[in-house]
Amino acid sequence: MPRGVKGARSPRNSVNDRPGRLRLLLRRQRWLARPVAWGAGGLLVLLLLTALLRSGAPGGAFDRLHQGLAADAARAGMVVRHIDIEGRANTPEPVLREAIDIHRGMPILAVPIARTAAQIERLSWVEHATVERRLPDTIVVRLIERRPFAIWQDHGRMSLIDRAGNMVTNRNITDFRTLPLVVGPGAAPAAARLIDALNAQPNLAGRVAAAVRVDGRRWNLMLRSGMTVRLPEGHAVAAIARLASLQAQFGLLDRELRIVDLRLPSMMVLRPVSAAAPAKPGPPALPANKPT
Repeated sequence: MPRGVKGARSPRNSVNDRPGRLRLLLRRQRWLARPVAWGAGGLLVLLLLTALLRSGAPGGAFDRLHQGLAADAARAGMVVRHIDIEGRANTPEPVLREAIDIHRGMPILAVPIARTAAQIERLSWVEHATVERRLPDTIVVRLIERRPFAIWQDHGRMSLIDRAGNMVTNRNITDFRTLPLVVGPGAAPAAARLIDALNAQPNLAGRVAAAVRVDGRRWNLMLRSGMTVRLPEGHAVAAIARLASLQAQFGLLDRELRIVDLRLPSMMVLRPVSAAAPAKPGPPALPANKPT
């Protein structure tokens, strides 16, 4: 080899250069391969899920398969013979049975578990429901019922409410007459904090006939003695504790008072019964029937 030729490079674009350039090009494009593969796989999964959902619709292939399996199981004796209900206390049984809509003799595999639970949860007394198959022949319905927390009176209408202020029912209210009574628009969602504060002072809570929501902002306590206690806006809990302390020290609520006003934090305003405004005259009495 002539001197100076050793180590010389092949001319650019020579035949020997072409394989190297091809490998370089493939190496540069390799990063696209994995995203393309993932995208194609995701598209395939999406298409399969779409086909499955369509087949699961009424009349679809999956639905027909499910119905066929249910019918075969029914011929083998797997039908509903028992419907057990757990947790029912106040939900009317006829209304609950109508919502369950499962009949003895139905193929047990054909019972729509999720739909039945959703129908039950639409009932006002029901907070949560589960429906379970126990093969070969039993359906179990479990209820978590709303707990009546208070009676709410609004524009003369009485309703039972739960702790969150949701209406439970407006029927058979007298069965729950020992519950606290809250009155007025906006009283239901605000009742829990007030009632908890009263329950923390049992000597005071027993004297309260009703709690009236005033302008959606604050409370008046109507005592069984006829006294009205005006509580401050936003500070009802502290005012109730203060009232209980005044009763324990001075017997405040045993006095002849018409109004106890606690709306001012630095003072208390008392209005005795004698200083109360005279009662408005009622409608005139109808004259007694005279013998003719």
